[in-house]
Amino acid sequence: MKKNRIVLLCWILAPIILLTINFYYRVVSIPQTIFIREGQKVTYGYLFQVKAEADKKNNSSIQTFKDRKAEVSLMGILPVKSVSLQSVPEITVYPGGQPIGIKLNTKGVLVVALSDIKTGNAKVSSPAVEAGVQIGDNILKVNNSDVISSEDLANKVNHAKNSRITLTIERDGEILKKSLVPVRSSTDSNYKIGLWVRDSTAGVGTLTFYDGKTKKFAALGHPITDVDTGSMLRVSKGNIINSSIISIRKGTKGNPGEVRGIFVNEETPMGTIMKNTQCGVYGISNKSLANKSFNKPLKIALRNEIKEGPAQILTTIDGEEPSLYSINIDKLLSQDSPGPKSMVIRVTDPKLLEKTGGIVQGMSGSPIIQNGKLVGAVTHVLINRPDVGYGIYIEWMLKDADILS
Repeated sequence: MKKNRIVLLCWILAPIILLTINFYYRVVSIPQTIFIREGQKVTYGYLFQVKAEADKKNNSSIQTFKDRKAEVSLMGILPVKSVSLQSVPEITVYPGGQPIGIKLNTKGVLVVALSDIKTGNAKVSSPAVEAGVQIGDNILKVNNSDVISSEDLANKVNHAKNSRITLTIERDGEILKKSLVPVRSSTDSNYKIGLWVRDSTAGVGTLTFYDGKTKKFAALGHPITDVDTGSMLRVSKGNIINSSIISIRKGTKGNPGEVRGIFVNEETPMGTIMKNTQCGVYGISNKSLANKSFNKPLKIALRNEIKEGPAQILTTIDGEEPSLYSINIDKLLSQDSPGPKSMVIRVTDPKLLEKTGGIVQGMSGSPIIQNGKLVGAVTHVLINRPDVGYGIYIEWMLKDADILS
């Protein structure tokens, strides 16, 4: 009898617990800032209502404002969260889709490996390691002098000889200082601190959009990271360069494909990179970046305007001009903070599947278009399913480009 009561209690409690977890997840996933159209009725999903000051005068309609506090409530009864509302005017940008070369110099130098130092018949442990320097650190200064490049760091260390020096480093956004003494290497008689560093990178990606009014551009939809450490590179300076796709390695299960491109007119950059963030690279163009095939601005779609279902990506798989290919937005993911994995997308276009197998490296940044609006950009591919990958909400990229406040 007691056992039956326990079973009955479990049957009653299980759906309640599941509903509670689901409700908690839905509340947590409501972003702290909700962007809405000017004059648009304020709603968020089917369960939640958003009440702001404008409700009293304008029947839940919002006019023009930058920041307004609001309460989210369950069906207008139970308050669950405070949020910030921001009205957004109509924004139009030129869609990208064309390949671009990216050349980036880091701020300071990035530590990519550690090494012992040979001194005569022995080896000395890396002084940098002993001082607490780690792989992924950015070395910004030696004593009070800025580090410009890998060569500059080597010269500064060698010039100090066996005198104690102070390294200013950045680690996960925190500025630290490490004190150490260089060691003379018997290999070349230079003083060293036992590090391998990198100061630049280059590759091919895809332009997402270009704003003809401000000359701002956005690309990739995800950060540029170091190939060895996985650390996001801090930008000192960088350029985007005209590029052309020359070949494709088709993606297969467990083996991601790749579009291979070459830089064109490398001595004449198309724009300057100003930022490298979790949501892509951003900068100012030197000329119009509107491509020839799709040279009319598109309206952008806010998150609440994007729907699961058919869409298109604008990307280049041959030469320099992009084409549209069919995809499906399989799932829209809740995000409270910016990130490159906002939606799950699946390539459905037979031509693209035949040519590339789906989403391949170098396609990152390709605009996602739905119902004539720019809704996001391609960011990642699933290794075991090359036809499936992730996209980012265009909202995040517009914020990092300082177009959407």
